[in-house]
Amino acid sequence: MKYCVLIIDGASGWPLTAHGGKTCLELAHTPNMDAMAKAGTVGLVYNVPTGMEPSSACACMSVLGYDPQVYYRGRSAIEARGMGIPINEGEAVFRCNLVAVRNGRMWSYSCGHISTGEGRALISSLNEKLGSNEVHFYPGVGYRHICKIKGKEETLLSSCTPPHDIPDKAIDEFLPKGPGSNLLGELMTRSELVLRDHPVNVERRARGDIPATMVWLFWGSGRIPDMPAFEEVYGIDAAVTSGVDILRGLARMIGMQVLDIPGATAGLDNDYAAQTIGAMEALVRYDMMVIHVEATDEAAHAGLAEDKIEAIQRVDKEIVARLRSWDKDALRVLILPDHSTPIKIQTHVADPVPFMLWGPGFAASGAKRFTEAEAKGTGVLIKKGYGIMGKLIE
Repeated sequence: MKYCVLIIDGASGWPLTAHGGKTCLELAHTPNMDAMAKAGTVGLVYNVPTGMEPSSACACMSVLGYDPQVYYRGRSAIEARGMGIPINEGEAVFRCNLVAVRNGRMWSYSCGHISTGEGRALISSLNEKLGSNEVHFYPGVGYRHICKIKGKEETLLSSCTPPHDIPDKAIDEFLPKGPGSNLLGELMTRSELVLRDHPVNVERRARGDIPATMVWLFWGSGRIPDMPAFEEVYGIDAAVTSGVDILRGLARMIGMQVLDIPGATAGLDNDYAAQTIGAMEALVRYDMMVIHVEATDEAAHAGLAEDKIEAIQRVDKEIVARLRSWDKDALRVLILPDHSTPIKIQTHVADPVPFMLWGPGFAASGAKRFTEAEAKGTGVLIKKGYGIMGKLIE
């Protein structure tokens, strides 16, 4: 038996008034997922425990079979692990987004999805100008980077707001607050001078692209507890493909192999076919493949319903179709979003999300499509998301 987990990040959402009261999953043409839904077990699952942040880090920890209430200590440390950044006692790490602010308002949480090469050049300059024995900036992917601070653990007490939560809002009321916030605010302010006339930004403005005007620090965390290896807990080995460091970090924390598949990105330019072909080739070697797609969530954060629908359709055509045609060992599949990202608010919520278990041993639960409403209509509900992995491989 082989297993595949397909995480369609942020794919679920709320009904769209401008689209006849339908969600993006309902609006998308998904013949492959719908056919599987008719044959498999479809329902709703809570991946985010009550009172916890509805981040991909927390939700994907559940999907991978680990209780966030036991192991979750913040997202940035997991991303740092994915990037190979060590975190020692007395050190704190923060997600460091390159953002664009215009007229005091959050213009773009991603600088119009700045390229990885441009982002790395900007972070390198920030580290040169603002880095010290206490502060270090590490380049990541696109607009997503990491800032590590030594000897200032009080910064972890700061109240910080993710920039994707405040589109077009005045930033003053959302700057870091509380104990330890002074250093974070100072770094964010000083970054503006470093970035203002940087050659990368000069070129971006000349092209009509959104410049990176400052960094935004949030999601602070310290060292994370050791997690038992996935193979030790579930008795099978597994590999992961993803364009984002959060999934890579989670994978490394639980001993999963991380695949580097050319073309697998964190944006709308993701090469779905290449990612899936690489995953299917690896599935011959591993018992389980975890395929994570970020494009749906990125579109939702940008408020782009049509792009989100298109990403869902490409997942169906280029990933799910290939899973259905697997012709080697028997295959059991779990398909689900990690969390919901409604277009209306452009950020994550802790709503239950639809899931589908398909393959040998899974009975039809009455769903006709893979949508939020159909999943709710089956009456199947998993209240603790970390239990869904056991259902897949039982």
